[in-house]
Amino acid sequence: MRAWQVQGAGEPIAVLHEVEIEAPEPGPGQVRIRVAAAGIGLPDVFMCRGTYPLTPPLPFTPGQEATGTVTAVGEGVDLAIGDRIMCVSAFWTGHGSFAEECLVAADSAFAVPHGLTDAQAAGFWIPHLTAWIGLVDRGHLEGGDWLAVLGAAGGSGIAAVQLGRALGAHVIAVVSDEEKAAFCRELGAEIAINHRDGPLEAALRAEAGGLGVDLVYDPVGGSLGEDAARALRRHGRLLAVGFASGTWPKIAAHDLVVTNTSLVGVFAGGYSRAELGNIYAQLDELVAEGRLRNAVRAEVPFADLPAALQRMADRAVIGKLVMVP
Repeated sequence: MRAWQVQGAGEPIAVLHEVEIEAPEPGPGQVRIRVAAAGIGLPDVFMCRGTYPLTPPLPFTPGQEATGTVTAVGEGVDLAIGDRIMCVSAFWTGHGSFAEECLVAADSAFAVPHGLTDAQAAGFWIPHLTAWIGLVDRGHLEGGDWLAVLGAAGGSGIAAVQLGRALGAHVIAVVSDEEKAAFCRELGAEIAINHRDGPLEAALRAEAGGLGVDLVYDPVGGSLGEDAARALRRHGRLLAVGFASGTWPKIAAHDLVVTNTSLVGVFAGGYSRAELGNIYAQLDELVAEGRLRNAVRAEVPFADLPAALQRMADRAVIGKLVMVP
């Protein structure tokens, strides 16, 4: 089968190589799928660079998100050959979804939500699962809350913008240019702020009635996350989701104490199948009601994957990209 393989640490355009390898055999609790579409995410860039915590040993095939049809089943699995699923790949084994076939942990597989194509579903599960865990489980978002989403035009941000709006929050999208701002308004953000226009703290406070925001959804980290944290109102929560900037925000405990605010970690791993199933059911209902919209902006041919990942590394992507073998 064809696969993209990382053979060194560096930028995606330099370290990804197309290879012909044998299709992997699923172990206990795993299935193999023929990939119909694979979501492209920033963690894939970090894996190419060797900086992602779950980067497999070299050489490996990256790609975390996929939809596809089951072609082989390991022991102890209820899925059947021919089932169409949306899933997280077993990328940590080195057999990710940037290939014609990949391995999948069966516990991470769900039916494709009704009304979504394979390409749309391939970019759905990880961003929206993370957004649900961040906003609902960890952030305790309530209707009427003010929610600021950093990196709002990226794959993680667009899920938080849409889900926050669907749950009744006032959503402020924080972006880096007007094109991204317009895109976020189309997704449902009430307000879009270009953080390059001036101090972010002052802008967020002004838009949220002077008191600041209740939650900051932060997949960016670094100084942007630190600036946004200063705009939290009393009992506000900074949701630490990721570090697209390359570093986590540095928040002093003293600052949290004197402002009665919280730094809250958000990680989509470690959830049981029952817990994931409950989240899936609620997200599926929002899709069926039309309250979560598709935000896949482009389908990337197999041969163009390294260039697409490089565009993501260079912050030149708006919305979600998916690879189609």
